[in-house]
Amino acid sequence: MSLTTHKLGRLRRAYDPRVPHMSALLAGRTLAPPPRSVDWSAAMPKQLGMMRNDTLGDCTCAAFYHALQVWTFDASQQHRMDTEPDADVVELYILACGYNPGVPGEGPGGNEQHVLRYLLNKGAPTGPSGRDLHKIAAFVEVDPRNIDDVKRTINDCGVAYIGFNVPQNIVPRGDTPPEVWQVQGNPSIVGGHAVVLPGYDSDGVKVISWGRFYKMTWGFFAKYVDEVYAIADPSWIKMANGKTPGGLSLAELEAQMQALRPAP
Repeated sequence: MSLTTHKLGRLRRAYDPRVPHMSALLAGRTLAPPPRSVDWSAAMPKQLGMMRNDTLGDCTCAAFYHALQVWTFDASQQHRMDTEPDADVVELYILACGYNPGVPGEGPGGNEQHVLRYLLNKGAPTGPSGRDLHKIAAFVEVDPRNIDDVKRTINDCGVAYIGFNVPQNIVPRGDTPPEVWQVQGNPSIVGGHAVVLPGYDSDGVKVISWGRFYKMTWGFFAKYVDEVYAIADPSWIKMANGKTPGGLSLAELEAQMQALRPAP
């Protein structure tokens, strides 16, 4: 890849028919429109840590740990943000993506659905030793063309976990990429990237990537994003505001996960 201090690493998206879709789960339900704007990260620190995505293609794993920062920051009245050590991010990259630290280079990258399935069944390493495992309760695919469902995902889940194809125009020029990611002609695609979105407004979505915040216009989102997931996470549901994807009950969501569980 051409990036030297800002790596990518998202592999081509998977199409697993066992992953439930938000549109199917919400079919027939009358839903209130999502709020005009949301920002769960407004009071968070501006620097969140690269989580080794400056040297490794571990964005699918780093994005989850950035989501954990948002969930724990908003769940705690004291805004105690859980930032896990880089060693835990690398360990998840090893376990969920097959990275071998003994082989030079960025590693194999990761598939978002594979990482989410690992988080569902095994859990992400947390704590100084990485022995505490943080499992998600469920994940649901969201149609990126349904902007209201994307907004509901961010509002209900704290973040949307997304994957997109990266155009040349957001490749860093110097130390950092441009602050606003927008459509500029038809540049070549340089790879795939996984990020989380903790907010949105009428202009676009807020992005956490490479340890800091960016803005992605809705036009950019429509052109380059090809996968979106709503994650039901216990740290958000139990300690924050109790919201779940689409307002579905936790029991409903967990029932949808049975097909993704390992055979007994």
